[in-house]
Amino acid sequence: MQLQDYINAGKIASEVRENARRKDHVGSTLEEICNSIEKEINDKGGKCAFPVNVSLNDIAAHYTAEPNDSTTVKDTDLLKIDLGVQINGHIADTAVTVCYDPKYDFLVQAAESALKEAMSIIRVGTKSSDVGKTIENTTKQMGGIPIANLSGHSLEQYTIHAGKSVPNIWSIGSFSFQSTEAYACEPFVTTPEGSGFVREGKIRNIFSLVTRKRTKEEDTNKMIDFIWQKFNMLPFALRWLIPEFEEKNARELLDKLIKNKIVRSYPILVEANNQRVAQAEHTFIPQANGVLVTTL
Repeated sequence: MQLQDYINAGKIASEVRENARRKDHVGSTLEEICNSIEKEINDKGGKCAFPVNVSLNDIAAHYTAEPNDSTTVKDTDLLKIDLGVQINGHIADTAVTVCYDPKYDFLVQAAESALKEAMSIIRVGTKSSDVGKTIENTTKQMGGIPIANLSGHSLEQYTIHAGKSVPNIWSIGSFSFQSTEAYACEPFVTTPEGSGFVREGKIRNIFSLVTRKRTKEEDTNKMIDFIWQKFNMLPFALRWLIPEFEEKNARELLDKLIKNKIVRSYPILVEANNQRVAQAEHTFIPQANGVLVTTL
């Protein structure tokens, strides 16, 4: 494990997240927010581990700005900003919810408190089911409902979801945390009227390379090479292809690569009862006597 890379990535991610937390985003477009945060990550010496997610209200996750996205943040919105920083493929994944409507402050506080309580019990040997139980109990005590089918995850080099899930509810299956792995913990909280589950939406604007298998077309092979050189197997956005490919052409080539199962697309995830969702997230590495939170 390249511990220093994880620590350095976490420091950048923490600084960028806190700047995003303090900023007034009302009146800004989602594209402006994504571009600004992604530029800040690069300016601080990191690279984006995935496109900045800017998921509004009942969209829990996986929305990033489209090219020329004119969606504007309003003072009634609940905005989740999920960002990732990578250094040599070692990832810091963190998120904050910005709320401009006092009615939903309790959701933000519930997500943040659940995350804090989860971090307080983690050390080498802690069971993932105990983390899920802590998140679920804290969320419910604060008047929210945890999203059962969203979870945190283990991290590996150039791999965001590396196979292990860090649950947001008590679960039967469990593993013990090890000091040789990094993980992300991310409570998602919805209102008492919510179902506590997300469903897939129709929008898909985050992608990642599945294989570098060649095609019979020069243009698609050129895009495969560009994606690999720029992003490796990490997620990317259509916005990130535009400097190299004209937008219409980029969309057509991406569609071909998705149909050939060379690229996968990620659907947005929406609360099943269309209730608002808040999120908080840290990246951490368990230690013998506690936890190293790289994004604190």
